[in-house]
Amino acid sequence: MASKMTLRVHLLLLQALIVFLVTLATGIVAGAFQEHALREAYKERMQAVAQSVAALPPVRAAFDDADPAEAIQPIAEVIREASDLAYVVVADEDGIRYSHPNPDRIGEKVSTDPSIPLSGEIYVGTQTGTLGTSWRVKVPIRDDDGVVIGTASVGILESELNEEFTANLSWLISAMLAAAVLGVFGSAWVTSVIRRRIYRLEPHQIAALVKNQETTLHRLSEGVITVNGAGRITLANDAAARLLERSAEELDDAVAADVLDAPLLAVLHEGEDAGRPVIVGSHVLVARSTGSRHDGADVEATLLLRDHTELHDVVRRVEAADAIIAFRQRFGLPKGLSAETLDRVAAALTARPDASATEIGDDVQISRVSARRYLEHLASSGRAIRTLDYSTKGRPSTRYRANDVV
Repeated sequence: MASKMTLRVHLLLLQALIVFLVTLATGIVAGAFQEHALREAYKERMQAVAQSVAALPPVRAAFDDADPAEAIQPIAEVIREASDLAYVVVADEDGIRYSHPNPDRIGEKVSTDPSIPLSGEIYVGTQTGTLGTSWRVKVPIRDDDGVVIGTASVGILESELNEEFTANLSWLISAMLAAAVLGVFGSAWVTSVIRRRIYRLEPHQIAALVKNQETTLHRLSEGVITVNGAGRITLANDAAARLLERSAEELDDAVAADVLDAPLLAVLHEGEDAGRPVIVGSHVLVARSTGSRHDGADVEATLLLRDHTELHDVVRRVEAADAIIAFRQRFGLPKGLSAETLDRVAAALTARPDASATEIGDDVQISRVSARRYLEHLASSGRAIRTLDYSTKGRPSTRYRANDVV
């Protein structure tokens, strides 16, 4: 199976085709303009010659001669040869020729319609006569009173016009070929430059790289934001949109200052290799950046965002647990006792000079058993003094009072 066309060949062929088509179109347009210019030049020359012949006094005077052709034919031939035209034909109002390149045609009626010049108008166009198809001009000949007495027709054969056009076209074809050759060499150079810019990779390799990059970028748990020198976001992956609590459409081509919080902008501009904790909404992020300022100029920068919210919560819970444990260790609180309730029991005990567990329970609104546990803890830690009351009948009761010495 034939190998696929390489990018180099593909680019070269496409550019060469473009050069060829542009050169061809330019050549066609230039050729059309050249032909038009050639015809216009002949038109002006023929019109000037025809009007000169029609205005010559000897020609006008010869119309009254018995044989007008005897005087007009030599004049017409001299003018034809001097003007490098195919023919100069003078005819009367009936269309009878008084001059012609072929003397045998003199005295015959003209082969084309003379009505336009006989009506006093100038005719310019292509007609087929005795000499063949020609580009011609016909003008009226007037007498001294302005009355049309005949016509003067001059022209050049289309075949001669085409030969001259073809001869003049040779330089244009040469120029087109030279332009095409230069264009092909230029295309080869451009192709080489493009190939170097893309590290000589083929289209399928580029497509695979882009696909892999897109897949990897959008599957990253770390947010990636790229900002160009103008301060606009050129790339933002899904993780960045999620961490900033915005949609990907909002971030695409947005001004960084409009969508990033001040702490993130500071990291973006100043640059941060180690990472800086930043709180954005409900997220605790660690932001890193390459920095958007270099030697005083704005450059492209990349901002990396990593979500540490869960880790932060875990740390806070661990710190809180550690604080509780430390507090309990410091004050020796047994399991099941609350520091807050302990403070309330201690305050109630201070307010009473001598109290029982039942009385303290009523004051703090806890059960007698719970009050006894807190009072016993205060007594064991030296913050209260425990005494027995034997004044009661039967078993002595326990009384507690605050230890002011502590």
